[in-house]
Amino acid sequence: MSDEFVLDTNATHAFVADVRATIATAASPADACDALRPRFAELLADREWLPAAYQADAPESGMGGGIGQWLLYRAEDGSLSLFSLVVPPGSETPIHDHLAWGLVGLYRGTQDEEIFAQRDGALELVERRALAPGDFYVLIPPRDDIHRVRTTSAETSVSIHLLTNDTGCVWRHAFDAESGEARPFRSGYVNVDCEE
Repeated sequence: MSDEFVLDTNATHAFVADVRATIATAASPADACDALRPRFAELLADREWLPAAYQADAPESGMGGGIGQWLLYRAEDGSLSLFSLVVPPGSETPIHDHLAWGLVGLYRGTQDEEIFAQRDGALELVERRALAPGDFYVLIPPRDDIHRVRTTSAETSVSIHLLTNDTGCVWRHAFDAESGEARPFRSGYVNVDCEE
């Protein structure tokens, strides 16, 4: 298997090449994320880059509420993925982690993001952000790695994730909001199967 460009466009190839070059020379994940900020902002601002098919609700996905992840790119070794997450109006993701560092930004719609920290076996809400198109944030676990998002716009929200694992196919954690208890969680992708 080689790197998989599901969205096989010049723009996607150029973006991934820039990301790989930046990661290869960065001293740390934080340095890589800082260096990638301008390039990621360009991607979020390009209204022609992401076809409508990768912005569509996913009623058959296992996440419920029409929420789905559309794979756009993943590295052969699972070290990098680029995908869109669609969340229909009124839907929210489970509270979950990512187990990877990278950047997440809003492409369409608006979202409310709640960030949690684990403290003494419980979850504590530590921050809430209102996100609009073009807004993005850094994920570097364990800081800010546990969150949930809810669409607040009348249209489906679409966020773009650039993360250093094959996020849809790795086993992560979903958390119970009341007890803080973690359970195994794999979100999958709408358009690509995970290898077992």
